Amino acid sequence: MAQLLVILLSLLRLSLWLAILVVIFAPLEYFFAVHSHKALRKGIGADLGYYFLNSLLPAAILSVPAAILGWSTHKILPGSLLEWTASLPFWTRALLGFVAGEVGYYWGHRWSHQIPFLWRFHSVHHSAEELDFLVNTRAHPLDMVFSRTCALVPMYVLGLGGPTSAAGGSTLPVLVTLVGTVWGFFIHANLKWSFGPLEWLVSTPKFHHWHHTKTGLIDHNYSSTLPWLDRIFGTHNLPKEWPESYGIDAVMPPAMIDQLLYPLGPPEAPALEKPAHSLGEGE
Repeated sequence: MAQLLVILLSLLRLSLWLAILVVIFAPLEYFFAVHSHKALRKGIGADLGYYFLNSLLPAAILSVPAAILGWSTHKILPGSLLEWTASLPFWTRALLGFVAGEVGYYWGHRWSHQIPFLWRFHSVHHSAEELDFLVNTRAHPLDMVFSRTCALVPMYVLGLGGPTSAAGGSTLPVLVTLVGTVWGFFIHANLKWSFGPLEWLVSTPKFHHWHHTKTGLIDHNYSSTLPWLDRIFGTHNLPKEWPESYGIDAVMPPAMIDQLLYPLGPPEAPALEKPAHSLGEGE
């Protein structure tokens, strides 16, 4: 009974946050749309399901591994490193943790495009043919677990995580994850906004829309918030125009349950055999 109450309260909280997101983004996407489409666009039912599923399941799956990671790294890391990071002001540690997490996320995201097995799961996210803020949570839960793990590892290795508990972990990793999630809604939004010179420093909807493009230069712009990492690693792409189409070549089943099972299909299934640029191919 107590567990049922917790679940109901979580669903109520998520419904409230969803309402807030709609109030913020729906008018913006109406007045500043890149591409016009209906509010009840194709796939929105499944995306609503992903919103609730991925707001709960990945965090639950990651709680124990994150606790073990935090405990083990603090047993292995030199005490001098832990003392140094602990002596830093909170906002300095937060900035270092944010950059470290973004570097980890960049490579996890890039591997998800380059390694065929990982692409099977990540292709669910890229199957969206129309982008808006809700596409941010359209992802296979195991894909989200992998990307978040890649982001967490560098923070813990640098001693920026702190010992964690299975219930929630330390403040810094939670804060970095929260910032990345909130910004994710923005960069997926159907907003024709540019930041001018600041676009080299922080990601924008245009930057990420080109990551989702179906035509043109694909497999670029892997960063979620720091596009200069793509410049460093040679994967930056930001033309003046906007992408004309989004999605993947494969036909993704419309039902959410079928999409969750899609990566478990035979390797020879369309678009699961390999991503556009798998490891070993020239980029």
